Amino acid sequence: MISRSKYNNWAVFTLVVVTLIFIFPIISLVIAPLRQPGLPPPRGVEFIPQNPSLQSFKDAFSLVPLARSILNSLLVTGIAVPITIITASWAGLALTLMRGRLRMLIIGALILLATVPVTAVWIPRFVLFDKLGLIGTYAPLIAPALMGGSPLFVLFYAVAFHRIPHEIFEAAILEGCGVLRLWWRVALPLVKPTTTAIVLLSAVAFWSNFIDPLLYLKSEKDLTAPLMIHSLELLGPTNWSVFLAASLVVTIPVIVAFFAAQRLFQGRERGGSWLGR
Repeated sequence: MISRSKYNNWAVFTLVVVTLIFIFPIISLVIAPLRQPGLPPPRGVEFIPQNPSLQSFKDAFSLVPLARSILNSLLVTGIAVPITIITASWAGLALTLMRGRLRMLIIGALILLATVPVTAVWIPRFVLFDKLGLIGTYAPLIAPALMGGSPLFVLFYAVAFHRIPHEIFEAAILEGCGVLRLWWRVALPLVKPTTTAIVLLSAVAFWSNFIDPLLYLKSEKDLTAPLMIHSLELLGPTNWSVFLAASLVVTIPVIVAFFAAQRLFQGRERGGSWLGR
């Protein structure tokens, strides 16, 4: 049998290897924009560019309206994420309070919906929004938030709320809590780590969304950051440092949000043995 110390050593070694594999592209993303624009990509690994410069960042904002596209992405994400949290948590709490066969049917339907490829709904969604006259607006980009963002988000909340002892909900109802007050004052504060995770996942999903803006937006002034980065990619391989500079700028808000949420991840959700004492 493998001793615990050897097992821990292998676990640490595996963790280090996996970390290095994932961190290398990030290091390249940080270093590559320091290369002078107009130069071809290096043939090998370049840890320190010759004559490092910030010109690539200046070109990224001057060649295309990158700043405006970042504001557009912030607008879409800032509206869609709170709506996602509200609708997903409402649906998750409803599943928790529900009993019987209907609850299992809804859970099965959510799992089935989560397996449907996104490409399968592109055409019907486009036809629907076209009939509603919403093409060229941000409404199609925000619309998924009205349905919880993703079936998985609803299931995440359902699992988190299910771990709260049902006696807490019953006591709150006996004290006169209505449905909204039960959700806001009792259920939601007890699942803060789950809420934080869904905030980050949904923010990344809306922030990095490329296909929906490509399908529904028409005017250049309305384009979001991923589409604007794509327009920089079309400039050619000699401007690859400009493309990566814009990619780094767009990636920074996600990284900042992740580290800012670390304290909330450290909280513990109340398990089944907790009775509110």
